[in-house]
Amino acid sequence: MKAFNRIFSAVTVAIILLFAVVNMILAADKTDGSRQYRVEISRLVHEIETNGSADISECVYVTNIERYGEKFYSTDSDYVIYEINGELYRFDYNINGYSNKTYFMGIVNAILGVIAILFIAVMLYIKYAILAPFERLSNLPYEFSKGNLTAPVTETKNRFFGKFLWGIDVLRENIEQQKQRELEMQKEKKMLLLSLSHDIKTPLSAIKLYSAALSKNLYPDTEKQHKIAESITEKVDEIEGYVSQIITASREDFLSLEVNMGEFYLSELIEKITGYYREKLVLIKTDFNVGKYKNCLLSGDLSRSIEVLQNIMENALKYGDGRRVELIFSEDGECVQIAVTNGGCTLGKDDLPHIFESFWRGANAENIGGSGLGLYICRQLMRKMNGEIFAEIDNGIITVTAVFARA
Repeated sequence: MKAFNRIFSAVTVAIILLFAVVNMILAADKTDGSRQYRVEISRLVHEIETNGSADISECVYVTNIERYGEKFYSTDSDYVIYEINGELYRFDYNINGYSNKTYFMGIVNAILGVIAILFIAVMLYIKYAILAPFERLSNLPYEFSKGNLTAPVTETKNRFFGKFLWGIDVLRENIEQQKQRELEMQKEKKMLLLSLSHDIKTPLSAIKLYSAALSKNLYPDTEKQHKIAESITEKVDEIEGYVSQIITASREDFLSLEVNMGEFYLSELIEKITGYYREKLVLIKTDFNVGKYKNCLLSGDLSRSIEVLQNIMENALKYGDGRRVELIFSEDGECVQIAVTNGGCTLGKDDLPHIFESFWRGANAENIGGSGLGLYICRQLMRKMNGEIFAEIDNGIITVTAVFARA
């Protein structure tokens, strides 16, 4: 904004200087009526000397010509007297016509004033309608990076930034909610670990006591020793149960995947996917074929459904041979299936049942970056939308199918 203010000040000074220079030039111009009327009179004198008369119909300054006699003249106009061919002629003139310098200067200054007002109005509009709202946003990324998410972003009716400000505020709320959920999850996870750790101590203490007793032959009776061994096995099973809970908590609860259930048309979903991937696949020279489908209303979250298909498409591009990707549609009375197929699959059939597990990566992904969460997230989202996802391999072609419920 400071740079704009400097530009605005410089332009204002330039306009003032322009006014001053133009007025100085006009004021210094000597070719005004006080000189031009003499030129006209000289021309008329020459005509009278030559022809004995002169035509003043096209004259700007001279208003009348007549022989100068002894009669008394009463007039408000200026005049001069010339002797022509031995006779005196009176030339009446007026320099206050439309060519008057003051009138002309007024017109020029009025035009310059209108231009200056319009220019200043445009500059002020840019300042308050575009730059001022943008300046209010300039510190938001920095504040977000520091975690300052509590202050709302005020929505305005600005035609340029109104929707943008609304989007920024929605983003802030989502980040804040995600932060709160993460804190709650961390708290719950810590409480769970503390609880499980405390519960594990009891069977561990019992096992320790049983082991010490056995090592010291405190139970010489064989039957008693068998009972102690069974007790140790029970305590080990109990510990395994606690460990399983810890593993489950660490694997299944690390993501908070919210779904806003609603209704959307199949065409909306496909247009979003094809709109993004057509150009991308053309650039990498991969054929992209979208099969025929009948538009219908689906149940679920449109944003999450787009996320699911994008994850499947990215996997097809990442692990396929890059020759062809195809969307195939099938439907029945209750659901619509969208299958993404690609060739060049090197995944083993034994690995296929595990591709929807979290953090699992097949042998074909050793040299390819990834987290092993894409298809896991897809399955979680599809199930929350009352749908399903599955995969199959046939002759090197893998097909991942997302099943959407009809509305």
